[in-house]
This record gives sequence, C-alpha cells and structure tokens, in this order.
Amino acid sequence: MDNNDAEFDAIIMFEQIRKVSEATYLKNPLDADNLTRWAGALLELAQFHNEDPKLTVQEAISKLEEALLIDPKKHPAIWCLGNAYTTLAFLTPEETEAKYNFDLAAHFFQVAVDEQPENETYQKSLEMTAKAPLLHAEVHRQGFGQQPLSGAGPSGASRSKDVKSSELKYDVMGWVILAVGVVAWVGYAKATAPTSAPR
Repeated sequence: MDNNDAEFDAIIMFEQIRKVSEATYLKNPLDADNLTRWAGALLELAQFHNEDPKLTVQEAISKLEEALLIDPKKHPAIWCLGNAYTTLAFLTPEETEAKYNFDLAAHFFQVAVDEQPENETYQKSLEMTAKAPLLHAEVHRQGFGQQPLSGAGPSGASRSKDVKSSELKYDVMGWVILAVGVVAWVGYAKATAPTSAPR
C-alpha cells in the first residue's frame, strides 16, 4: 500500500467517523463523547483539506467547546482542544496570532493535566507546546504557507522548495494530529462495536 492509498483510506475512515458523529448528534446533541469524536475526525480531515484547513480546525474547536459546555471536566475534550489550537497556530503564519493560539493550547493542556495528572500524553503535550513556537518560526522561515499563485508556473527549483514546504507542513500537522486521530478512532470503535449480552 503506497502513501496515496493510505491517505485515501484515512480520509474515508475519518469522513465516516464525521458522518456517524453528525448523525448521532442529531439524535443526542448532549453527547460530549460524540462531540469529542467528531472534533477529532475534523482535526484529522484538516490535514487533507487543501482549500482551507483552518476552517475545518475552527469547526473542530466549536465542537469541542460545545462538548465542554456539556461536561466541563471532560479531559479528552480539553486535551483535544489543546491540539486544535496547536494545529491552528501552525496554520497561522503571523507570529502574534500563532503565539496567542499556542498560549491557548498550553492553557488547555495544563487543564487536562490538572484533571488527570497521571496521563503521560497530556504531560508530554504540555511539554511540547513550550517548544512549539520555535518550531513554528522555523517552519514559516522555511516557506510554509507560501504557495505560488495559480498559473504562476514556478521553476523547477522553486517547485522543489514548495514540495518540501508542503511535505513539512503535512509532517508537522500529521504529528500534531496523530494522537487526536487515535483518540477519535478508539472512540469510534467503542461507539460502533457490537454489544453482546452477558452469558
């Protein structure tokens, strides 16, 4: 299976999670687990949307905020919100706005750690957020987000740099969002697993 097949399979899986979550929401809009799962799927899908991934991340943020209105102590949603703001920061070239989003991410990671101090994933996320602004600066210094205008016809060297920037963008977003995808997938698997009666 090559990368394109794996990417296509991931898109199909997370799109299915999104659709199931949307249908579940219509039946029960007060299901914080479902909203968290939905947001996780949206964050995963954001890395594949070429048009406007920021819009998809902002939609995920709204789902997580809604989940936290239902259950303010829901630490997976709090942690996922930290991931969403980290992703949004990396998608933002302007340093002041990116720093604001990193600060929000750090706040939510700290709240998640406070809710579940023994969770190593939450602790590691909080540690990594402190380093994220430096990575952000490097990513944007390398030309992340500087896409050629349509029809501009970049030269071979320029095209190679754009491909490398694009690959770096997806690598960064992929690692940031990977854990969210695992959480969403496990949640989806639990939600759709057939239940058998005890014997």
